[in-house]
Amino acid sequence: MNESNAIRARRRIVSTQYQVINEPGAVPIKAWTHGVPIEDAARQQLINIARLPFIHRWVAVMPDVHLGKGATVGSVVPTVGAIVPAAVGVDIGCGMIATRTTLTATDLPDNLAGLRSAIERAVPHGRTVGKRDKGAWETPPGAAIDGWSQLEQDFRRIIDKQPKLARTNNLNHLGTLGTGNHFVEVCLDEEDRVWFMLHSGSRGVGNAIGTRYVELAKEDMRRWMINLPDQDLAYLPEGSEHFDDYVFAVEWAQRFARTNRAIMMSHVIDAVAKIIPKPFDAWAEAVNCHHNYVNREYHYGKNVLVTRKGAVSAKAGELGIIPGSMGAKSFIVRGLGNDESFHSCSHGAGRVMSRTEARKRITLDEHKHATAHVECRKDSEVIDESPAAYKSIEAVMEAQKDLVEIVHTLRQVVCVKG
Repeated sequence: MNESNAIRARRRIVSTQYQVINEPGAVPIKAWTHGVPIEDAARQQLINIARLPFIHRWVAVMPDVHLGKGATVGSVVPTVGAIVPAAVGVDIGCGMIATRTTLTATDLPDNLAGLRSAIERAVPHGRTVGKRDKGAWETPPGAAIDGWSQLEQDFRRIIDKQPKLARTNNLNHLGTLGTGNHFVEVCLDEEDRVWFMLHSGSRGVGNAIGTRYVELAKEDMRRWMINLPDQDLAYLPEGSEHFDDYVFAVEWAQRFARTNRAIMMSHVIDAVAKIIPKPFDAWAEAVNCHHNYVNREYHYGKNVLVTRKGAVSAKAGELGIIPGSMGAKSFIVRGLGNDESFHSCSHGAGRVMSRTEARKRITLDEHKHATAHVECRKDSEVIDESPAAYKSIEAVMEAQKDLVEIVHTLRQVVCVKG
């Protein structure tokens, strides 16, 4: 096949890989969901988003799509002249970092429990209510203090506008994991090389920023008597009182999140080095990417604000991370620069059960069986993160084969959960 025929064939694949949802009064919704259907509640949430008056061209939907608060997880929402704080969400800048090391599987200890314990000691995780929080630093280490020194001045500008945000967990959360679906993993790739990978975001301060500006957007909608199908779609128009302040704050929270992940990764590397006597290098291949964030980009002739909620940037040649659930595969991917997805791909497998439903339906024995090959928690408190609560990562990857190509396939051997 010559080059021009190859290009035409590629275009044919792109044009049929997604499904289009058309509803009255809404822009089209292009959904990469072959083999991974959209639940009815998520579909309606997407239609509500697509009816907003400032959407640019269409809404793109990734195969890990599921119902979210404010906006659908797995959605890519390009806007002109306005931004929806709840579409970005309160876990601002949540994302992934991964690095390949010079270690191989044979360098790991036969019993991985000590490796997991070392990582758990090095990275605060989880949360304790009512007393000193085990998931925060009591005395922040030097890396956190150094990182905060690069963030503090702009944070003061944020709290000048919103003084309540001063009383948040910020420095004491920098370099900490959190709870829920946040994790640290030791993985092996297709050549049995060791990778470290983790998932976290902007922690308490990002949550506070997101929550505050969602409230302010709702107050503005009420003041201007703007009726919306869902209050969580309250927006800040460009030129309004809070628009510029929010954009500045959310970009700061994304910097916090990226720094947070980098600090944790350095602590994971140090912790493993104390357990494994063989000297090794890390950062051989490294990726640090957001999947809950907003970014200024140029698409289809316009400068737009692209909100990715549970989606990753996948520009041509750009590396990204798509993790599976506990016990499932994860992938290092390279973007194909698909214009129709606004250069995006999924951020993971995507939930198929709510946390409440998972706790009711998945037994502890089922969880233990699904994670038998992983050194991880096997107690009832992590049932809602068990593999059965998530979609098949293989089906998700098949549905987006025109968005990314797989560079490495990773399998977990150690997983630390918050």
